[in-house]
Amino acid sequence: MNALINTINNQKKLIFANEGRLLKKSFFGLVILALAFQGGEFGDIIRSSMIDAYLQVSVFVAFTLFVFIGLDSLTKYDVKLFLSKTQKIHVPLSAFLGAIPGCGGAIIVVTQYIQGRISFGSLVAVLTATMGDAAFLILAIEPSTGLLIFSIGIVVGSISGLLVDILHGTKFMQSHSKINVEFENIKKTFVSNFNIFWILLFFPGFVFGILLAFQIDFISNIYNSIVILIASSAAILSIFMWSLNPLSDFQCSTDKSRGYLSRVIDTTNFVTTWVISGFLIFEIFMYFTNIDLKIFFDLWLPLVPLVAILFGFLPGCGPQVVVATFYLNGYIPLSAELGNAISNDGDALFPAIALAPKAAIIATLYSAIPAIIVAYSYLYLFE
Repeated sequence: MNALINTINNQKKLIFANEGRLLKKSFFGLVILALAFQGGEFGDIIRSSMIDAYLQVSVFVAFTLFVFIGLDSLTKYDVKLFLSKTQKIHVPLSAFLGAIPGCGGAIIVVTQYIQGRISFGSLVAVLTATMGDAAFLILAIEPSTGLLIFSIGIVVGSISGLLVDILHGTKFMQSHSKINVEFENIKKTFVSNFNIFWILLFFPGFVFGILLAFQIDFISNIYNSIVILIASSAAILSIFMWSLNPLSDFQCSTDKSRGYLSRVIDTTNFVTTWVISGFLIFEIFMYFTNIDLKIFFDLWLPLVPLVAILFGFLPGCGPQVVVATFYLNGYIPLSAELGNAISNDGDALFPAIALAPKAAIIATLYSAIPAIIVAYSYLYLFE
């Protein structure tokens, strides 16, 4: 009877959590869509930003997800079993899993730590190495920079994790309780009905994105009209689908019980919404202030990496996507992006805070040390 009551209570908590999350997402999505339908110069700026965000970033994020989630879905490789057989290399392995674009690898390591199967140093390593969904943004626009950040993340994460285990021992703050991260069991959502329309817009959008990336421009009113129609429709559809999706954002890509296509589309919609938000922050700020941000950040350059590192403490991938957008638009230097990439924990921090809050906070604070060292070393050596 007690087990039945606990199950019912857990389901109630999940339902209430989903309702609150869905309400916030719907309001946020509604604000963006309302801005998109404004008239005049302001409305043109908003729509242009959404089109640029979709063609320059989202289509490449989707392509990358098709590859990464495809490998995850189509292979039957048991990562958890592999972890149990490779205890001597848990720290570098955790750093490698954390460096994989997205939060899937990091969440696997976090859940293993919560169940007492890996050391606290491994938790520090994965949270240090992970860049979350902001990695897709960097990889899509500057793949060489993305690979550099991934490599630095693996090395720094491994060194940090090993030092922590040497300092505290492998059993430090290790949870021995067998706790599983619970998701509401939703294999098909309302927004899944729009997947076919999403795909129909994605394929021509991907072609247009490639042409834009290679600076191949066709001077034609008809061509430009088609590009605007496809890209704006796809951006609006992505925001609409994300705002009405009851699933948590990290559940979208990591819950293997869901379909391959839905995992790709839902995760892309999440990244797209935050990328568009990042673009809009720039454009709206510039529209109302007319401040030259490049000059501002140049004047305050010594503090910029520290601010980016502090942003990394914010849970989730949204704030980190905004920081990556700042870097790609030339407003902050690579040193600041490196500091943010090392200090941020992506969506992996959510289950850690929920189930092992003290360990999550301490591990996050530990990641700030290598973030400061790497960011300021790069700043003074190369910038």
